[in-house]
Amino acid sequence: MDFHRNPSANSASSSTSSTSSAAAHHQPPPSSATDNDPMHSLWESVSKQRSRILSLAALLPSDGVAVSSLADSDRPAVSLLSSPSTYSLISSALSSPKSGSGSDRLCQWLYETFQSSDPHLRLLVLSFLPLLSGIYLSRVHSSDSSSLPSLAGFEAVLLAVYSSEAKSRAGKPLLVQIPDLSQPSLYHAPRNKPVDDRSRQSVGVLSPPLEPHLAVKSTKRAIIVGTALDCYYKQVSQMPAWSKLDFCKFAAAWAGQDCPCRTKLDRDEDNHHENGNVNGNGHIRLLREDSGFSNGTRSGDGDEVDYEDDVIKEVVVVEMNNLGINEENLETKGVRIPLPWELLRPVVTILGHCLFGPLNSQDVKDSASVAVRCLYARASHDLAPQAILALQSLIRLDKNARAAATTAATVTTNSSSNANTPSKAKKPEILLVSK
Repeated sequence: MDFHRNPSANSASSSTSSTSSAAAHHQPPPSSATDNDPMHSLWESVSKQRSRILSLAALLPSDGVAVSSLADSDRPAVSLLSSPSTYSLISSALSSPKSGSGSDRLCQWLYETFQSSDPHLRLLVLSFLPLLSGIYLSRVHSSDSSSLPSLAGFEAVLLAVYSSEAKSRAGKPLLVQIPDLSQPSLYHAPRNKPVDDRSRQSVGVLSPPLEPHLAVKSTKRAIIVGTALDCYYKQVSQMPAWSKLDFCKFAAAWAGQDCPCRTKLDRDEDNHHENGNVNGNGHIRLLREDSGFSNGTRSGDGDEVDYEDDVIKEVVVVEMNNLGINEENLETKGVRIPLPWELLRPVVTILGHCLFGPLNSQDVKDSASVAVRCLYARASHDLAPQAILALQSLIRLDKNARAAATTAATVTTNSSSNANTPSKAKKPEILLVSK
């Protein structure tokens, strides 16, 4: 067999050598240089997000094809975060009766995704924290909790978030500087001459130093979930509306059953404006004639229970309608649970953002308004002074904000109607000039 030499071989070989030399000339820089390259970091982040979203799509039902399409976007994690259909799929999977076990692949995906160093992926996991913690606490404290399967999957995710927060605090407590009224500030000047005494400065402890935990014990459950919610609060401004709505609905359910005393503060202030006085103990005195409670127990015969429940719901609905809140569209989730201060403090803090965050939708604000009043009723029953003071302040601020918004809307409507009303034509002025 004869082999004919190809005259273009030399040129091909030369072009290959030149290409290889050019490739060698344009080789990617060393890893130390790529780490400082913002484009390389962005591409690496997008690659991680696409990989995690594709693995999530494999865990979801047939509709996971829609989830996998989000991986092709420029910002996959943000696209998934703002996708209502994806939230519905994940919510259904987490709400399944068999979810939360140690073999739950979705919980494993959340755990592994949170371990990533990518902030967008961690934010994605945190957005499902209200749903996950709400389902977990509701199942733990349900009446038939003994027959439920293991919740090791939920606890693994909560422990991962807790450990991350504990590491960021580096064994230090969360402190808050309590204002000293004897020192001048932007809002006041003290009557007496201020004394520069460093020893008089007061410091409050919001949260003690966090201890490492390898398992969720019943005595440490509140601090672990509360710390995870503290981590959620750090990113709450970036959370989508559905995540905040889930949190508000669970918070309302955690407070317990409907009780008319949750609108007691609203009625007390209304009576104060109408009558000019109010009972000084009104914020913890219950309307026993409405609620049927006497010394902490329900009074009356069994035949009256349904009637009393109807009275409670009617009072609550009327008071919510007075605030402009359609409570019929705000269903609750979960069950009544114990609310120690370690858990209630971050709950109240998050609800404060949901009430007054400037970018929050009206649905979020309405749902937070209902949750705050439910928790206020619960705190009044439990006689928890810290919770009563904090929730009372939120309720009053909420009422003032709604009243101001109503007044501004009325003024705007009146001004627009006046602008559209045609004015009468003025008669021409007649000037009399004397000769």
